[in-house]
Amino acid sequence: MLFPPLQAWIAEGLPLSTSSNEACKLYDAILTQYVKWRNDETVGGFEGCFSAIQAADPNFVMGHVITTGLELMSTASSPRLNESLASAVRRTVELATSQVLSPRERLHVKAIEHYSHGRFTKACDVWEYILVDHPTDLLALKFAHDGYFYVGAQAHLRDSVARVLPHWKPHTPLFSYLKGMYSFGLLETRAYDQAEKVAMEGLALTPDDAWSVHAVAHVYEMKAEVDKGLKFMESREKDWQVSDVLASHNYWHWALYFIEKGQYEAALQIFDSQVFRRCKTTGSMLDTVDASSMLCRLEMEGVCVQDRWRELLQVTRPHTDDHVTLFNDLHFLMVSLGAKESGTSQRLLEGLQELAKEPGDNQQHQLARTTGVSMCQALMEYDQGHYDRTVELLYPLRYRVVNIGGSDAQRDVFNQLLIHAAVKSENKHHQKLGRCLLMERDAMRPNSLLTDRLMQRALALHS
Repeated sequence: MLFPPLQAWIAEGLPLSTSSNEACKLYDAILTQYVKWRNDETVGGFEGCFSAIQAADPNFVMGHVITTGLELMSTASSPRLNESLASAVRRTVELATSQVLSPRERLHVKAIEHYSHGRFTKACDVWEYILVDHPTDLLALKFAHDGYFYVGAQAHLRDSVARVLPHWKPHTPLFSYLKGMYSFGLLETRAYDQAEKVAMEGLALTPDDAWSVHAVAHVYEMKAEVDKGLKFMESREKDWQVSDVLASHNYWHWALYFIEKGQYEAALQIFDSQVFRRCKTTGSMLDTVDASSMLCRLEMEGVCVQDRWRELLQVTRPHTDDHVTLFNDLHFLMVSLGAKESGTSQRLLEGLQELAKEPGDNQQHQLARTTGVSMCQALMEYDQGHYDRTVELLYPLRYRVVNIGGSDAQRDVFNQLLIHAAVKSENKHHQKLGRCLLMERDAMRPNSLLTDRLMQRALALHS
């Protein structure tokens, strides 16, 4: 080691308030795993590092910021219900008030506190404030990136990375991973060709960057270039599957190509062998919403998914009362409806309605009042076969759905739901609307096999 980790952070202009070189090394190990979407077993993985950093320096504020922040970012637990997580946030704040810290570190603590109370956008504002003075603060950049993802702030995803990229040098550790992040922002703002170019630049530097692979997968999905997507994912599978935190999501993208082609057995094979298997093992919210959405898409296509809903319900049911994000809630509801578990579905809806009455400054609960509750009701109406009512609830919200977070590819399940409902509705106006929505979809994604199938179905039903 040329110089101790503590000095390395100072040299980077990002000093850490601890006297423990070991704590600094572990902070770097956690951040590196976060950026790479990968548990590195040589350092004990995320969990091993979380324990070790607390032991190395129990009062290391940025150690608390990164560990508590990552638990909050996972959206798998609500500080409103989980006292251990709420206590971890309070401990971080208390430590910050009892020590001499840099202004940057104090701002990190403030951002985590905002985030824990559901003030996602305010937290992102604080991380952006940090990045103006410290453009190489990768934790601020990654936390902001994920925060923007959870509120559907597409232009922010792009611009946040664009602002700092010129300050990074090719030799700066983890530089190449900014390419994948920037690419994701570009594709979410429909700059598909540029997004592909930037992601491929990232992969030329780091072939196993699973987030850059993921960005290219999105580009082929949004352009309905299915065969290109299948070839790309298969040719690079050995590279990206080592990123265990993102692997299931990349397999989900692979399966979407098969659904697009109408090759449902191939999609189900990926669901069983990869997506659900990993979801059951990890309990990750990303893996769980992907599994939920995939079954929903397959059922809308007329595929019998058998007992898979009930198996997935074992993963989602413990989260019925969490209400951390609307995006999660809607996917949990798909599962309870698919499993015919009406009590769980009702409980989820009523819990959300209750929080929407007095949301305080929790952004997700505020959004529940204007958007989320109606979207949940639309899913329930569709499940009951009330297609006209589904259209009445969902159609006025279609340009607001972006606010629930996720990506265009993930939110497309709600576009498909609206089209299916309109096509199946007895209402003649809705039937015409369904065909209009399909024409609109065809204009955005020429050559989509799924759009063609839906149009044929609409014409057959309404002729």
